[in-house]
Amino acid sequence: MYQPFEENNAQFPAPEVTPPAPVPPDKPKKSFGFGKLIALALVCSLLGGIVGAVGYHFLAPDTEKGSAISKPDNVSQVLMGQRENTAVQIHSVPSATLMTPAEVYAANVRSTVGITTSVTTNFWGYQTTSAASGSGFIFTDDGYILTNYHVIEDSDSITVSMYDGESYAADLIGYDSSNDIAILKIDAQGLAPVILGDSNKMNVGDSVVAIGNPLGELTFSLTAGTVSALNREVTMQSGGTMNLIQTDCAINSGNSGGALFNLYGEVIGITNAKYSSSGSGASIDNIAFAIPVSNVWNIVESILEKGYIAKPYIGISVADLSKESQLYGLPQGAAVHSISKDSPAEAAGLQMGDIITAVDGTAVTSSSELVALIGQAKIGQVLELSVYRKGQTLTVSVSVGEQIQEALPQQEAPARQPFQGFGW
Repeated sequence: MYQPFEENNAQFPAPEVTPPAPVPPDKPKKSFGFGKLIALALVCSLLGGIVGAVGYHFLAPDTEKGSAISKPDNVSQVLMGQRENTAVQIHSVPSATLMTPAEVYAANVRSTVGITTSVTTNFWGYQTTSAASGSGFIFTDDGYILTNYHVIEDSDSITVSMYDGESYAADLIGYDSSNDIAILKIDAQGLAPVILGDSNKMNVGDSVVAIGNPLGELTFSLTAGTVSALNREVTMQSGGTMNLIQTDCAINSGNSGGALFNLYGEVIGITNAKYSSSGSGASIDNIAFAIPVSNVWNIVESILEKGYIAKPYIGISVADLSKESQLYGLPQGAAVHSISKDSPAEAAGLQMGDIITAVDGTAVTSSSELVALIGQAKIGQVLELSVYRKGQTLTVSVSVGEQIQEALPQQEAPARQPFQGFGW
């Protein structure tokens, strides 16, 4: 029997700095004659000068900004991974380099942060203070951090702890509680951001690793596992539903908001929940969930570039079809239950009772699949909907509209410079 979810919060102490792994002793080297040694030194010196000059040209840090990548002023950089789709049926070699879990950890542990919040509540004249902790990850070199909304919900102050022991006060830039994401900003430059991947390219059985702060004490821990399921519709403690990646990685209290990586070192999910065994006699293990990063990236961009959440919408409510309806010749899909007045759907000619079976050629078998596909669309994008209507299959073109939602109540908005855009 499924049990309610625990959204993972825990006490977070000062992070521990993991000492570097010991360097194995060098293998014995063959002896060289004195003449050979001089010749080799001259060749190495010449090559070193050439490589050093070229390397400095491309990799020398910007001394004014402390960054390893030169960029214009007032531009935040996000690293977005690009590789070929590695779907199971395609036998192709990916363009990115496959890494071991140890290599993924070494490349990304400094991009992982611990988050501690203080919550002060005035209840009948009494002040109650508590602390809640979670994880997060840096996605720009100038200090933008992504985490779960439930990690920072109702907080009065937020502190971000880095792998090297540094701590920063963080501003809450914006959040979307329905998707359980929040964006923080710390005053820092030259940080190591993660590389964002495409969660739509994941397959059941793909290996993944999570880096976070389980229990708030075992800081900067790695857990490894696989993708157990995709697009799992999950009902959260709050009562809302989300389509999530299911994984058997160990995700515990304090891991919330941390990154789930594929073995190309790309973030493909934001860990946010696990099944709880409280209230049942059975122990529940290895069932945890992460928000697919591709499902929420449009929201992140909108908060940073516009200061509000611009969600794609077409103006319909949909429902699932019962299995019995297929006995009467109806296809699988999402049935249109209502249409908003003056919406893109109304302008396109959609009707109540239509069954949407595909979006741009991607099959739709449920209302949650349709919602996910529309949620990933761009504002202004034209979607080709395959629609079953009274025994006929039609193609309806719908232009995606913009639905505006505040990213922060006005009283919560921090004083900050406007975001100037991403540097790609």
